[in-house]
Amino acid sequence: MTDDLVVMLTAFNDEYNAVHRWLTDVTSHRHDRGTRFEIGTIRSTTCRVALSLTGKGTQPAAVLAERAIAEFSPAALMFVGVAGALWDTPLGDVVVATHICAYHGATSEDDGLKARPRVWETDHEVSQVAQHVARTGTWTRDVPSGTAVHFGVIAAGEVVHNSRLSAEARWIRQHYNDALAIEMEAAGVAQAGHLNGSPVAVVRGISDWADGTKTTDADRDWQPQAAANAAAFAVHLATELVAERTPATMTDDTTPTHGTVYSTSHGQVGIQAVNVTGSTVWQHTTPPTPSATDFAAELAALRAELARERSRGQLDDGTFHAAQAELDIADKALTSEDPERGKIVVLALKKLGGLVAELADLAAKITALIAAAKGLA
Repeated sequence: MTDDLVVMLTAFNDEYNAVHRWLTDVTSHRHDRGTRFEIGTIRSTTCRVALSLTGKGTQPAAVLAERAIAEFSPAALMFVGVAGALWDTPLGDVVVATHICAYHGATSEDDGLKARPRVWETDHEVSQVAQHVARTGTWTRDVPSGTAVHFGVIAAGEVVHNSRLSAEARWIRQHYNDALAIEMEAAGVAQAGHLNGSPVAVVRGISDWADGTKTTDADRDWQPQAAANAAAFAVHLATELVAERTPATMTDDTTPTHGTVYSTSHGQVGIQAVNVTGSTVWQHTTPPTPSATDFAAELAALRAELARERSRGQLDDGTFHAAQAELDIADKALTSEDPERGKIVVLALKKLGGLVAELADLAAKITALIAAAKGLA
């Protein structure tokens, strides 16, 4: 998981631009299937955001949400934008989902249409942090005075609702009378998050009352303001989520740390950590000869770390693919009977180390592996 990065998705450009205004040092990132992301840092924070446009509807939102999770392994996935209020929530106010209902699940029977919804509950940690952000009120400095945040059910489906009198509107109020807002993407995003184990937050600004005024001048005025208000809450929520995760990662004293430290020089070897378990230190001697199986596992771990650095924007595509090619050479050598296979692995790792020299932690791991690879028979 990339603890300092949150993915934010929007359906329309007004929503996209509302989030984008918060970002600095923005760079482009292109998925190999053409999806475009912009990655930037929220002003005056260390929280990074990968931003993309899905278009309207649950299906494209689900596909791009899953694509974003696979590409970035984010700390959280957010959908940010506008929605219609089902009751009388004030225009411009923000609704944060506690539950997301896919309201199109139903069965048609002789006595009418019976609801069979799918429901996703917002991740507990996300919900707790969102409530904290609302209580502190710091986000309100960035929105018009009087703007409030509400927590409740958001209904999502494939129909644009612009009436309180239609049969569909009456049916939704009958079966989903606790829903505060209605929109068209959250169900797809929630399903993608559920299948991939990624926390999801849906943050919506109220731009209309789903009452026939959606295409009026008033709606055109409220949409950008509602989008801006939702973006303000979302960036404060993202920043707080990242801040919550970073100390936990640094101070967790219950997580075992595994590894091997090799020192062939004289003197002291210092290991500084809260707890170190399952680790081995070799000093004043040559490291033990690793097996090909053990070494293959180390190379697999390197591949995973390279992928994480790429998703964080620390490796460009060209360097990433060149690094993968050197790992391919090392993997192939491990399974060969070539008596020089140790030298081949060492050479590949040295080239790999040169490619990632600017990433100090990764380069240090490669250096340790080079020392171990010299013992390969």
